[in-house]
Amino acid sequence: MLRFPTLASLTLGACLALPTAAQAQDDIKLGFIVKKPEQAWFINEQDAATQLGEKKGFDVVRLAGEDGQQVLSAIDNLHSQGAQGFVICPPDVRLGPAIMNRAEQYGMKVVTVDDRFVNADGEPMKDVPHLGMSGYKIGQQVGNAIADEMEARGWDPEEVAALRITNYELPTAKERTDGATDALLERGFAEGNILDAPQENTDTSSAFSAASPVLSKNSDYEHWVIYALNEESVLGGVRASEQYGLAAEDVIGVGINGSGAAFAEFSREKPTGFHGTVAVSSTMHGRQTAQNLYTWVTEGDKPKANTETTGTLMTRDNWEEVRDELGL
Repeated sequence: MLRFPTLASLTLGACLALPTAAQAQDDIKLGFIVKKPEQAWFINEQDAATQLGEKKGFDVVRLAGEDGQQVLSAIDNLHSQGAQGFVICPPDVRLGPAIMNRAEQYGMKVVTVDDRFVNADGEPMKDVPHLGMSGYKIGQQVGNAIADEMEARGWDPEEVAALRITNYELPTAKERTDGATDALLERGFAEGNILDAPQENTDTSSAFSAASPVLSKNSDYEHWVIYALNEESVLGGVRASEQYGLAAEDVIGVGINGSGAAFAEFSREKPTGFHGTVAVSSTMHGRQTAQNLYTWVTEGDKPKANTETTGTLMTRDNWEEVRDELGL
């Protein structure tokens, strides 16, 4: 004799199934790996991701990945905790293939932020979703901000030196300094007056070490402009110019990011050679990449291959207003 399930048994079955789905949702755990966990930019990103997780009901594991081995160890750590994926700003974009190989072994989804993976040929890994600045366009904003301030001060471009603090091993850094250089040249800056200071790292001390000998070897210039991939590096150049003996009014430094390093500089009692920074919302970067990864994990919607953001010029006069506007 055929037996059909009763309404009560169907209801019971549905009730038993519900906790399983809910539990799966509750168990979402995502990593957020950054290359410089002590820098304000990355602190803001991880904070924003963590706050989103608290709001949406998923866990964010904050990890450092300052070199290749530490990144791979962080991925192993996430796997042991049952994480479904991670957001990462890699310490070296060329690590992309190795990072993806490890992530794929564990079935993890990956989204990059700020710095985009490149393959063995140096081309962007377009299959890995990315969110970051339009490096070249933001660089152009830096160059135009410098040119505007030079005009305001009445400086003759032929008599001004540009300290270009570079890190060409990092494609993002090259895009930014290239954009600034091109903007300056378009505004009449003398190409022969652009002097390179290659830095080994991307922090203030490394930039200071790179800038000091360039300043010392070019004593004919009274006015200097300084640009680099981020504001920490520009600040290193500004500190070097101070040690060299240049007055604040003879220096125009413009950085990129809009973080605690810039806020501290703008808060000084007396202005320095750090004129401004092109601020980008690190908070938005952290929140949006975490949201994109969460949606991908829970709903299967893979994020766009590449999302680019731009920035807003922040100076001593408007930094608090811009900070509030961008949620920094």
